[in-house]
Amino acid sequence: MPKLAVVVVFVVAALWSSDAVRLRRCEIVQELRTQGFPEAQMRDWVCLIENESGGNTGKVSPVNKNGSKDYGLFQINDNYWCTRSGPAGKDCHVTCAELTTDDITKAATCAKKIYKRHGFRAWYGWKNHCQGSLPDISNC
Repeated sequence: MPKLAVVVVFVVAALWSSDAVRLRRCEIVQELRTQGFPEAQMRDWVCLIENESGGNTGKVSPVNKNGSKDYGLFQINDNYWCTRSGPAGKDCHVTCAELTTDDITKAATCAKKIYKRHGFRAWYGWKNHCQGSLPDISNC
């Protein structure tokens, strides 16, 4: 039994020290409003986030077929938008680690840039799950 207690303490400590949070639907709406996302697109953004990261600000995807990874709440790809190591760079001028914190300011700014260039179709989570079927956020 002592081994189990050590494992439990280790897991709890690892989770406690994380900068990432898991946002529920209305918390996502609140964060997006704080970041200035348009109300008319709010349901699309919520759907995208729920299907890309499940609301987990610290999510890092497994390696994609092309060797890239996706980061944070919006699952932003490191091929084009952020740098895995070294100084901030690529199109969003951020490190990928900056996209995985509970302060979503840099991730939101980058997501808006991606949307401006490519629309929601830049995200498979939105393309595969959100077209014509958006979540209800009326209670938020």
